[in-house]
Amino acid sequence: MNIIVSGCAGFIGARVCEFLLERGDFVFGLDNMSDAYDVRLKHHRLETLFERERFSFFGCDISDNLRLLSACEEIKGFCEGGRIDCVINLAASAGVRQSIENPWIYYSTNVTGTLNLLEFCRCEEIGKFVQASTSSVYGENDIPFSEDMKTDYQLSPYASSKKSAEGLCSVYNSLYGIDISVLRYFTVYGPAGRPDMSVFRFIKWINEGEEIVILGDGEQKRDFTYVDDIAAGTVSAIRNLGFEIINLGSATSVSLNEIIDLIERRTGKKAKIVCDPPHPSDIRVTLASIDKAKRILDWEPLFDIETGIENSLRWYNANRALAGSIEV
Repeated sequence: MNIIVSGCAGFIGARVCEFLLERGDFVFGLDNMSDAYDVRLKHHRLETLFERERFSFFGCDISDNLRLLSACEEIKGFCEGGRIDCVINLAASAGVRQSIENPWIYYSTNVTGTLNLLEFCRCEEIGKFVQASTSSVYGENDIPFSEDMKTDYQLSPYASSKKSAEGLCSVYNSLYGIDISVLRYFTVYGPAGRPDMSVFRFIKWINEGEEIVILGDGEQKRDFTYVDDIAAGTVSAIRNLGFEIINLGSATSVSLNEIIDLIERRTGKKAKIVCDPPHPSDIRVTLASIDKAKRILDWEPLFDIETGIENSLRWYNANRALAGSIEV
């Protein structure tokens, strides 16, 4: 298949590209190389992809429609018959707290960017679209979070922007018949992860002997889901489903204190913990119901938290010159 992946230099995007290449697809990656965090990490991820002959990279911001259309026209020239089979939208401005400081960029990328890609699919009659969403759309809800729950009350501009993108996907399925899978990712972690996320931060702070800053008491829980499981679920969604919203999570909730304890035991180092007041946009507990993903994607997570943390630590130690110098 000929597949466009936006956000290909991102944490999840790069791994999805690898999975697609492994199964023999031609992958056309889009990324604007945003400096939301250290771009060296994005270049690090791309290095692996550039080694693959079926991968092509295009510098592109999906919120810039003219540049997007230009890149997509160029991509069509590489495809037999000019045919693109699927678009996977993993480009996003991510992060709950950062979205409060600059909500405009979140709506530009997450809403306008999604709209631009959907319009491209409509005009080119591309039959399949996969949209990355987030567990943050659930807000404070009863656990486990299931896809049929009401999601009317988000706690951040980030969550709200992702919910808006979900609405656009529903519209384009209803009006134009585009087959769309919306995937609500839970807290994703793993090698070469985002440096603003807790697992990367905790590994760096503990390894480098720096203070760990926790907002709250550390007993808040997250459904930590390993990046390979997320990538596998995303690739599994490239099938005819109509319109579906699907949770991808581990179906296990782990506290921040448990993550810290696990890293301490693996490294033999003690964390220096500082507790600050909790943030009003933070959800206390997240936990995914993954019954739907099991049923319609034939997917379930394979990596437990111990294995995932071990793999993350191994990557950090192998790339310490880079990872240890990244601001978190």
